[in-house]
Amino acid sequence: MSTIIDMRNRPAFLHDFFGASPGTAAYETAVWLNHRVGSLDVGHLERSSTLSGYLSELEQAGVDKAVVVGRETPDLTIDNDQISALVSQSSRLVGIGSVDIQTRGADSAISEIHRAVRELGFKAINIEPGFGLPAHHADDPLLDPVYQTCLELGVPVCLMTGPTTPDFDFAHPNAVARLARRYSDLKIICYHGYYPFVNEILGAAFRYQNIYLVPDMYIFQPGAQLYVEAANGFLQDQLLFGSSYPFRALSQTIKDYRSLGFKSTVLDNIFFKNAQAILNI
Repeated sequence: MSTIIDMRNRPAFLHDFFGASPGTAAYETAVWLNHRVGSLDVGHLERSSTLSGYLSELEQAGVDKAVVVGRETPDLTIDNDQISALVSQSSRLVGIGSVDIQTRGADSAISEIHRAVRELGFKAINIEPGFGLPAHHADDPLLDPVYQTCLELGVPVCLMTGPTTPDFDFAHPNAVARLARRYSDLKIICYHGYYPFVNEILGAAFRYQNIYLVPDMYIFQPGAQLYVEAANGFLQDQLLFGSSYPFRALSQTIKDYRSLGFKSTVLDNIFFKNAQAILNI
């Protein structure tokens, strides 16, 4: 069995948004999304309602490292101290911080990125410009201090993308292509793989090798087979495994991933080697 680094993974107990509270509307939304992306078992939401249950889910699925992502948006915040407190509980967990420069302002965002990387030991910084109020494109100059600080500290930036973006104009890969051109030394990790704009993001990643894709749960959706075709060719060093747990059952996701048609020679890259190199873990 391959080593597995899951690039997008959170326990249910971390927030109601992830299904922390059975019987609530938020829990039912988490169940709905599980069914929507093909989970056969939503019992994992309750099994990962405690730290021990969550770590057991990771162990049983064979996940060696789970990358836990913070969020800072006007609608949802899971702050960096929460992520730090969680990942400190197990060597199996790796933290990624988050900042919203739009609400913080540049000075506060820069200071928080330094703290997240240098003090909390986080391996990357997550931003969600399409979820801002107002929304911004990924190459908006407002975000330049984030990118410049990540470059200075030698950590990747992670972009939240995909079909849950409120306005699809801000989910299109045109902006990340422009960003990758402007910051050619910055590693840019694209969560949700800019689905459903699969052709477009693959074209951008073909042109710019500093774009890395984590399609996670959307790799099982219609049209996503192109990620697999690309990974069997030019994209083998730029595609990374992610489950988007707890929005898709973990053991099932790994099993399903192995059946997508990846060449055996590239699976180790996707499951762990690319993540090791990009996050330096």
